[in-house]
Amino acid sequence: MAGRVAVVVVVLLTAIAIWQTRGTGPDLSRVAVVRSPAGVMGTTCTLVAVVPAGREAMAQRGLEAAERELREVDALMSTYLESSELSAINRAAAGEVVPVSTQLRSVLRFSREVWQASNGAFDATCRPMIDLWRRAGRAGRLPLDDDIAAARSRSSWEDFEQLAGGVRKGRQSARLDLGGVAKGYGIDRAFDVLSAAGCDGVLVDVGGDVRVGGCDARGERWMITVRDPFGDRRLTDFALDAGAVCTSGNYERYVEIGGVRYSHIIDPRTGHPVDRLPSVTVLAADAVTADAWATALGVLGAEGLGLLPPSVEALIVEGDENSCRIHADEAMEQRLGTLPAPPCEVDR
Repeated sequence: MAGRVAVVVVVLLTAIAIWQTRGTGPDLSRVAVVRSPAGVMGTTCTLVAVVPAGREAMAQRGLEAAERELREVDALMSTYLESSELSAINRAAAGEVVPVSTQLRSVLRFSREVWQASNGAFDATCRPMIDLWRRAGRAGRLPLDDDIAAARSRSSWEDFEQLAGGVRKGRQSARLDLGGVAKGYGIDRAFDVLSAAGCDGVLVDVGGDVRVGGCDARGERWMITVRDPFGDRRLTDFALDAGAVCTSGNYERYVEIGGVRYSHIIDPRTGHPVDRLPSVTVLAADAVTADAWATALGVLGAEGLGLLPPSVEALIVEGDENSCRIHADEAMEQRLGTLPAPPCEVDR
């Protein structure tokens, strides 16, 4: 389920690739057990369980269970898997009721809520527009305005009805894409499994989107580093003992048509790719919220900061490497202290 490219890096320990690492700080009694399964949601994955020394076997069982949760969510909600429930909905004829799991029901309800709260900037029903721009990229030709208008008209939330037996579409052309929210939901499911296993610290990282709890093997808070979208540099960092951080970026995934790069992020309100929003980082209590709002703010930009739910924070970089500006809500600004400026101006 390859979605946007995340640009959040978590500094775990000296070397995250090792299987387990004993703390090197004041407390040497903790061990970080690391699992890095391949092929999870079409991206990288790192799972970390911090436990007292001697309980590594318990941690490994928890990590295996967390991986299963992630793969189950992918199996239900991926548009790349023909066998997924989401693909079954997209294939369904008008009026057909498609049985769906409790998990997919929950994500669909949440997606509609964020659609309403974001004034349509986050829209899981925009799949026809995504398909249109992918075809345009392969063909090397910009879509016509009439094609964009037609794609926008093919799918909306009015076309989907949740029933006791499943989901029913009003039109066959309606399509869903949960690439902006399913990864966050999967991260939360995996995090809950590891937390229930009794770990002192938990980290779930899927494609750079993360959720953490407790402490690392040194007994310290997890350090989150946000990468500069214009180079392989640190933009800023902060310590976190509970919460999720997701980042939306438009600078690594794009289609190139006529020598011009167009972002893979589509504004569902216009049908056109989003421009000049290279990085949006959102911090929330859970990953599904951070994931969805990172997608929404990737469309809205700084004007969307006023729409954020309570206790959700965001850091936005607008512009390009020659002229850029950093925006943050008040809570994020206080968390970071002095916001980094070069090469960007800081909005106050």
